[in-house]
Amino acid sequence: MTQQVTLPIDSIGIRALLPHRYPFLLIDRVVEAEPGKRVLCYKNVSGNEPFFQGHFPDRPVMPGVMVIEALAQAGGILTQLTHGGGLEGRLSYLVKVDNAKFSRMVVPGDRLDLEVEIKREIRNMTMYVGTARVDGEQVACAEILCAEVRG
Repeated sequence: MTQQVTLPIDSIGIRALLPHRYPFLLIDRVVEAEPGKRVLCYKNVSGNEPFFQGHFPDRPVMPGVMVIEALAQAGGILTQLTHGGGLEGRLSYLVKVDNAKFSRMVVPGDRLDLEVEIKREIRNMTMYVGTARVDGEQVACAEILCAEVRG
């Protein structure tokens, strides 16, 4: 049931796969995809991100929860590519985050490389393993469980 994927997927293609919109859409490009297995997405971290206004004004750091959210969105893209794409009234909700680790701060000018693999799928639930890197160095990782519901 997987489909052939033409890469890279740009912002227009991403908006067809995810329901998120500015300021909460955290994926800028999909550069690698193996439906049913893994995906690699980019998030270009700009000094103009709204969360930098308060986190922290004099020393901007991307909140760790936003890095985890970006990994979850990459997982959502992987699931959409695995199951034929198109939102078709389906939404995935974050259910659980386990083993989250943060190893380095993410700051304006960084490009987050978001690599996500499907660990397992059971009915409407998908467990992902995600790693975020900047310049090849791990900045965060987590196991993420999402549940898909029909709207």
